Amino acid sequence: MLIKINPENPQARLINQVVDCLKRGGVIVYPTDTTYGLGCDIYNRKGVKKIYQIKQRDARKPFSFICNDLAEVSNYAQVSNFAFKIMKRHLPGKYTFVLDATRIVPEALITKQKTVGIRIPDNPIVHEIVRQLGHPLVTTSANLSGEETPQDPQEIYQEMGRVVDVVIDGGILMAEGSTVISLLNDQAEILRHGSGDTAWLEEV
Repeated sequence: MLIKINPENPQARLINQVVDCLKRGGVIVYPTDTTYGLGCDIYNRKGVKKIYQIKQRDARKPFSFICNDLAEVSNYAQVSNFAFKIMKRHLPGKYTFVLDATRIVPEALITKQKTVGIRIPDNPIVHEIVRQLGHPLVTTSANLSGEETPQDPQEIYQEMGRVVDVVIDGGILMAEGSTVISLLNDQAEILRHGSGDTAWLEEV
């Protein structure tokens, strides 16, 4: 199913339709402030398993997830004062921050090092989805393993419409993903360069 949602003022009826799909274990493609993401409810094992199958990804390589706000982040990650100040300044934004996980994070989303990757994108559509769902959304790029992520939702629908439940059309997005930054041990370290600016790291 392809659903067109207003990227500036998401229609509540359509957001509720997407959330209902997620609660049933559905997998969706949704817009972020970088690329389109592929996701499901982090607590739905059926959905998580399906995403691993779609991405043909090793189960030992967990996905990141999207939180609604910093208060929710603190439920799933150990946020020191150092990390909080950085995240408060740069989120919502084009970053994935790596932190130590708390015990409530599902095992499929925790690395061997007991860490998690967390995003709060600056996009009203995904923000409303996560808020209405009531807990985080799995996030990974909406592409098949080894391929580039399309910028056009119509192209994504043609490629992935048969393996996902909903593709949200939120407009044309950029091709580059988020910048991944580790905040472990109160040190900021770039793990992957992406669309998020990193000049501010020189001041940390």
